[in-house]
Amino acid sequence: MNFNDELLQWYRQNKRDLPWRNTTDAYVIWLSEIILQQTRVDQGLPYFKRFFEKYPDVTSFAAASEDEILKLWQGLGYYSRGRNMLKTARQVQELFDGRFPQSYAELIKLKGIGPYTAAAIASFSANEARAVVDGNVYRVLARYFGIEEPINSTEGKKIFQATADELLNMEQPGMHNQAMMEFGAILCTPANPACGICPVRTGCYAFINNAVKVLPVKLKTGKVRDRFLNYFLYIDGRTVLLNKRNERDIWANMYDLPLIETLSLLSPQDLLALPITTQLFGTNINVLEHSQVKIHLLTHQRLHVRLIRLQNKPVKLSEQWFFTPVENLKKLAIPKILFIFLKNIFNL
Repeated sequence: MNFNDELLQWYRQNKRDLPWRNTTDAYVIWLSEIILQQTRVDQGLPYFKRFFEKYPDVTSFAAASEDEILKLWQGLGYYSRGRNMLKTARQVQELFDGRFPQSYAELIKLKGIGPYTAAAIASFSANEARAVVDGNVYRVLARYFGIEEPINSTEGKKIFQATADELLNMEQPGMHNQAMMEFGAILCTPANPACGICPVRTGCYAFINNAVKVLPVKLKTGKVRDRFLNYFLYIDGRTVLLNKRNERDIWANMYDLPLIETLSLLSPQDLLALPITTQLFGTNINVLEHSQVKIHLLTHQRLHVRLIRLQNKPVKLSEQWFFTPVENLKKLAIPKILFIFLKNIFNL
């Protein structure tokens, strides 16, 4: 058998039973594809189930508020995906009267849907002949065909897309794409791939040439930026002082606590002596407790997060600060690293 035949036979015997594979509903497939971007299936599956239970169709999703979407998204990371999903759903509601499009030509025009996602939805929902290239597919193609061009270079992306297009099973493009992605996810994995049971290893360049560990090639990305976030917690009875974030930084439009960001990790004493700190909280600051610094990793940022609990009320309130009942904390979209602090303090 050739590569495609071996691939489909392997897929039929080994594929995981995932809810979005049992439908041709473009809305359901879109929901799964966006949630699973930069996310493992085992991590994303509970989120998919929660979203689908609360928003069973694009009309109900479009009617949600951004706060509701971000709260449900809490802990999944890359929050811009959730915000873009809401914009997409509202576009579909307005332009297609709640009917989620299936064709690549219509999908690619929607907010937050790029070539990969449009190809995936079109092939899975309508069997449109569009080759899907995600991280798993890059890896399979690089190893099997011995492609050394970096997967994140402009030329590399063209080469891999062209290779995927040429390899595509035109009779069963949807199943072929699913099989390629699944093959990379559970057999041709980044580390310790199961070459010993691989059905196509005799034709695999990387297996034959002992190059499994070096393919695919990826260009090094930019330096990780360290940020030091000092959060201040002030409780007034059963209310908490919160901050509404703006749209120009991480966690856009979500909620956190009053924050002072520093260029390095300062001692609590040095932090409290800063002019910005005394301007907001006065010179006679009574600290009830301060947490250990927790590290939170983002794609290109490493956050050093600390919580300082104050006894005295701030002397100046920023425009974005407001008091809210403790019970509301469970309803608001708060970054997970900060919500863990609050959950432990208030037993949420």
